Amino acid sequence: MLERIDYTNIGETVYRGVLSNGLPVNVVKKAGYSHSFAMLAVNYGGADRRFKPKDEWIDTPAGVAHFLEHKMFDMPQGGNALFTMAALGAQPNAYTSSGMTAYHFDCVDNFYENLKQLVSFVTTPYFTAESVAKEQGIIGQEIMMCEDMPEYVVYYSLMRGLYAHHPVRDNVAGSVESIAEITPETLYLCHGSFYRPSNMCLCVAGDVDPQRVEDTAMYVLTDVDGGRQPERDYGEPETVCPAAVRQVRKMSVSAPQFAIGIKIKPAPRGEAYMRQNMVGSMAMYCLFNQSSPFFLRLYANGLLNSEFTTDLDYCAGTLTAMWLGESRDPEAVQAEIAAELKKAAEGIDPAVWARAKKSAYGARIRSLSSFSGICTAMVGGCFEDYDYMQSFEVLSSITKEEAERFIAENLTPERMAVSIVSEDAEAAENA
Repeated sequence: MLERIDYTNIGETVYRGVLSNGLPVNVVKKAGYSHSFAMLAVNYGGADRRFKPKDEWIDTPAGVAHFLEHKMFDMPQGGNALFTMAALGAQPNAYTSSGMTAYHFDCVDNFYENLKQLVSFVTTPYFTAESVAKEQGIIGQEIMMCEDMPEYVVYYSLMRGLYAHHPVRDNVAGSVESIAEITPETLYLCHGSFYRPSNMCLCVAGDVDPQRVEDTAMYVLTDVDGGRQPERDYGEPETVCPAAVRQVRKMSVSAPQFAIGIKIKPAPRGEAYMRQNMVGSMAMYCLFNQSSPFFLRLYANGLLNSEFTTDLDYCAGTLTAMWLGESRDPEAVQAEIAAELKKAAEGIDPAVWARAKKSAYGARIRSLSSFSGICTAMVGGCFEDYDYMQSFEVLSSITKEEAERFIAENLTPERMAVSIVSEDAEAAENA
């Protein structure tokens, strides 16, 4: 039986529990809404290439988690789960990141039948040599297309510059060469090791019956997996210093693109992890949001445009602060960011901090109306052992001094690396 938890400060109700088969479940009750959303996520992503399911370490090629996501829609009796669910009125999809794989759908009608289909196909592996060979060609084309995309190239060049060993430095989809090594046996091994109820999380948002959600998940997933989690190895420990401070690629672009990053040691799992994320995000917002003096000055000088964004990227045991955008002079932007971080050592303006806190609270309140956003956040909390709905209380207790310490201890220019994709004059001339 799922436990009902009322979050009176934000007007939300969640039914939460771990089923007898080991599956964690969260149901966010949204009374009066006509549509519903469900996500079944697996704590397994592109970075989980070396693992020990029992007694021996196993190495797998880059791209297996993403490849597995593609192949899970194939059903043993023939057909494809995407088409089956679409015929039932659902909009199903899936994605793979470095840290997890998520399968989801939203619908207005036939919610419980679609939920049954979702849990069924994600937990039913079916791979043949012929289908794997066909998918290798499809994903190979996808990889080559991405390698022609400047935003993809600039991001992964930064990650390779920052990280010397950790597999987050590599494309989640792998390479054409690495996916050529994938066999049906590889897929069955990885599915059996990671696609276990206790290594997954089901999250639902909508005007649904929590008991029927529980019953549906139990009907499909009858086996208990014992709760054993594969041990994972991400390589030698990383230092806080970048492996290479500057990466430059030449491509046909209208303006140079840049990605600037700093490695940060992530907090331990639990509330400390959630708190660090919130503190860091507000610190970045205070200094670099598009209403900040920093952005307005660089915008007025023609160094930045509206494409400029910042991010704190948590995944697979890593945390990276990022600044991304396009500029006629990326090196000048990097120098300005470094100067702004040094200046921040003097402290954050109290008025700026007050606005950042209000903005963060408002953004979280607005996010509660996004069913996919809620489920994604709840799944993240499940895998990292914190309660996302408690973030509103945590936010109210965060102080300006915490944000200042985060900047001083983590966002130091000496740790910074930059990736630049600049115009290839020859390519532009021949275009």
